[in-house]
Amino acid sequence: MAIPKPLLNYLQKSKINFEPVTHKTVFTAFDLARTLRVDFKEVAKTLVVKGDNSYFIVMLSAAQMLDFGALKKLLKVKKIEIAREKVMETVFKIPMGTITPFAGFYKTPLCLDKGLLKLKRIVVGGGSYNDAIKIKPADLVKLEKPIVGVFGVKAKIKLPKLVKPGKKKVAKPAKKKSAKRSKK
Repeated sequence: MAIPKPLLNYLQKSKINFEPVTHKTVFTAFDLARTLRVDFKEVAKTLVVKGDNSYFIVMLSAAQMLDFGALKKLLKVKKIEIAREKVMETVFKIPMGTITPFAGFYKTPLCLDKGLLKLKRIVVGGGSYNDAIKIKPADLVKLEKPIVGVFGVKAKIKLPKLVKPGKKKVAKPAKKKSAKRSKK
């Protein structure tokens, strides 16, 4: 599966720089980071939330969790929740798990965590389970004009260190314990 043609056309018409990346099938930003062997901080996860009666696309680092209270305050809504799975098919007309941060394509507001703006490049979903897009955060901001705020908090799980391509992690051989024999 490739980047959907309508999305590709949207990006090409925008005249921003982006790099398509094809990879093995993944379903989460966490798996994308591991597959591409990039730091979890550089991979952006994209979520859809429902705030009161409106949908928002929310983007934050894969190394973070969403702070619902901070996002609720930023959007000035009374109630906020992750959108139901059926919303992907019925509202956005896409398979579940293939949302991208290109909110203008979906005619939906984008909320961007401020921490992503510190990075030189980020990897975002490319509209399929086998495609991603590398883009400069500044180009994404220029294209989408997102609502920027701080709503990502450090994940409370320990993320494994990644092995860079070309470097293999070699296990050190266990030291042999010398057995002492007693004389009787």
